[in-house]
This record gives sequence, structure tokens and C-alpha cells, in this order.
Amino acid sequence: MSPRAAAPEAPARRAARAPALDGPLEAFLDELRTGRRLSANTLDAYARDLADYRGFALTHRLAGWHEAGPTFVDGYFAVLLKRGLAGATVARRRSALRGFHAWLARGSARGAEESPLENLPPPRRERKLPFALSLEEIERLLAQPQGDGPLALRDRALLELAYASGLRSSELRTLPRSRVSLAERTVLVAGKGNRERSVPFGRAAAAALGAWLERGRPQLARRARHDAVFVSARGVPLGRSGLWKILRGHARAAGLSTRFHPHALRHSFATHLLERGADLRVVQELLGHASVSTTAIYTHLDRAYLREVHRTFHPRA
Repeated sequence: MSPRAAAPEAPARRAARAPALDGPLEAFLDELRTGRRLSANTLDAYARDLADYRGFALTHRLAGWHEAGPTFVDGYFAVLLKRGLAGATVARRRSALRGFHAWLARGSARGAEESPLENLPPPRRERKLPFALSLEEIERLLAQPQGDGPLALRDRALLELAYASGLRSSELRTLPRSRVSLAERTVLVAGKGNRERSVPFGRAAAAALGAWLERGRPQLARRARHDAVFVSARGVPLGRSGLWKILRGHARAAGLSTRFHPHALRHSFATHLLERGADLRVVQELLGHASVSTTAIYTHLDRAYLREVHRTFHPRA
């Protein structure tokens, strides 16, 4: 008996294969990975954004990226707005598309001679103020991990260091023990763009870290081959979701706002320093911001502080 003929491929599955679209996307991401050496988190964000853009292109049956003109791109952003995405997400996606189409334009054989985003007006974006906790809320949060078990020691050290240093959540998760000096009370961090900075922390964080590294971590990561300071209950380095679960759990127990997020301690660190008279450029260095304008957003949280600085230092105040 002759072999049965293969069933025709479903249209949806045929549509999922689009070499004319996929080839340039993969080449662009490879360029970001090897040429620009972007961080894994940034690459993941680019890949997700461009995958969504590819899906839109498939829906509209683009034969290649040379067909993605300004009207098409404008339509894509209109769809994003209808989805109700946050302004920051839309702005990041716009940046990803701008980079991709500029890359295509630099080698027009890859798909387009001119970027369709070249003449699109910039989006209007309101910059939201970072969410910072009050001192009383910080005290309630830091008091949550109870007991001397390894997880309680870990969580206490994690919360104390996060507030004492203002590290990003990704910097906390990937911090190696070799970069922590309890004697000098400093951590050496490679932040965004691999910019290295030394960040001090106080006595409370040093005590919590010392207890965790001496008594807690050895119980969870006895046979670990990695050097991560903070580990899960299984002894592996903390992931993003694991860190979020820990912080959110203690925030709920402390009765804090549902707006709490992993960077709330970083924002509180910066806000409280500035409220007490710290120099803006010093805080910029501690946070690892490339531009002082990024740090300056924290000054909006305390207008009284700005008025006091003006009265103190202006010759005609």
C-alpha cells in the first residue's frame, strides 16, 4: 500500500514560518549580542519587543521588512496604545524598533533603504515619580524576617543590603561573594553597560550579611559551585521571580501598599539620602546612573528639600 499523502499544512502554521522576516531579526539580535555586548536582560527585552512586532507583521502579511513603511509602524503603535500598555513599555518598544530599522537602513539589501521611524513624531511621555517608602514603612519591612533559620537570615540580609546600598534587583541577584567586603562594608558592582562602582553599606546591613554568609548560606548552598551571595531554598542563585516573591511577601506582611515592587528599596535609598542633604552627584554615583538627569527625578519627591537648599546656598535667598 502506498504511503498516505501528508495532510496539507495549516495556514496558521504556514504563516508562522517567515524567513524574510525572521532572518533579519535574528541577525540584528546577534549583532546586539556579539557586537554591542548588551546585558542578558536588555537582550531579552529586545527579543520580546521584536517578537511582538513580528507577530503584527505576520498578521498584516508583510512579505519583508521593506514593506514596513511609516503608516505600518504608526499603526503598530496605535495597536499598542489600544492594548493599554504603559508609556514606558511603548517607549522601550519604540527604541527597539528604531534600532532595528536603522540597522536595516545601514545595509539596505537587508530590507529597507530608510527607517520608517525617521520622521515619526516622538511620543508624548509623562515621567512618573519613583515610588519610595517612608522611614516608618522601611522599619516595618526590615523587621519582617523573623528567626534564625537560613531563609530568615537570607531575607534579612537581602532587605538590609537592598536599602543600605540602593542596588538594582539584578545587581542583588547576581552579586558574588568575592565582591563583598564586610571589613570595609562595601560591595563592588558591575552595573548597566558594565560600569563598575563601589557602594558602601552600613553596620546593620554588615551584621545581617555576616550572619547570612556565616550561618545561613552554608546550609542552603553547601555543595554549590557558584559564588552568588543570595540563593534560593534549593541553593541555586535567586531568579527574578524568586526575588520578587521574597520582597512582595514581606511587603504584604508589613502591610505595605500594593504598589510595592523590587526597586522600591532602591528608590527609597535615593530619596532618603537626598532628603537629608546628600549631593545629587554622589547619589548618581551610588545608583550607577550614567546621567545626573536620571537621578534628578528623585528631587521632585521633596520640594521642601529643594527650597531649603536654595535658602542655604543662594547668595540672595
